[in-house]
Amino acid sequence: MVRIIGNDWDDILKDEFDKEYYQNLRKFLDEEYQNYTIYPKAQDLYNALRYTAFDKVKVVILGQDPYHEPGQAMGLAFSVPRGIKLPPSLNNIYKELESDLAIKQSTSGDLRPWAKQGVLLLNTVMTVRAHKAFSHAGKGWENLTDAIIKALDKRERPLVFILWGKAAQKKMELIQNKKHLIIKSAHPSPLSAYQGFFGSRPFSKANAFLKEKGQTEIDWRIG
Repeated sequence: MVRIIGNDWDDILKDEFDKEYYQNLRKFLDEEYQNYTIYPKAQDLYNALRYTAFDKVKVVILGQDPYHEPGQAMGLAFSVPRGIKLPPSLNNIYKELESDLAIKQSTSGDLRPWAKQGVLLLNTVMTVRAHKAFSHAGKGWENLTDAIIKALDKRERPLVFILWGKAAQKKMELIQNKKHLIIKSAHPSPLSAYQGFFGSRPFSKANAFLKEKGQTEIDWRIG
């Protein structure tokens, strides 16, 4: 079996990797990486799945597509490397986190501490051309991320799906298992954060659900 990710996701998604849409997606990406600046770097493409193995997922946070400015995208939805200025959406996420759980806002935007605890930070489209938001939509990523969500939906252990914004909420119809909790609100972007994101308390709601189901809560602090 080809090891694309390096953990149990390879087995979960092996049939997807053989499908025509995925082969076409790979060809498209090869050309894009050769001819344009694409984010994230190729080696970071599957970081969301690498950092959070299928069996370890407790919470899924769905984003739209990667940040499209230099130095930001790292293969984890909403996350940026330590030392990079916080993008507006992430800054609003931290504001809501402080309001929700009284966790002081971090100056680091590196969300790997969440990922390592079981928070799958997944973008519905996993690559983007520099300076062109959503430029890789409709190229095949949606099929793969559908498959990821369907696989998680079949899990017996209850999960939390946090869906911010319309792009993420389009995936809601794929979540059929009544054991799971769906938390949805407006996107944390400055354009929509005041339309229902602020005050939605997703972090405390997720932890309350995990605790109720006998699972370890997420420590949402970023060092």
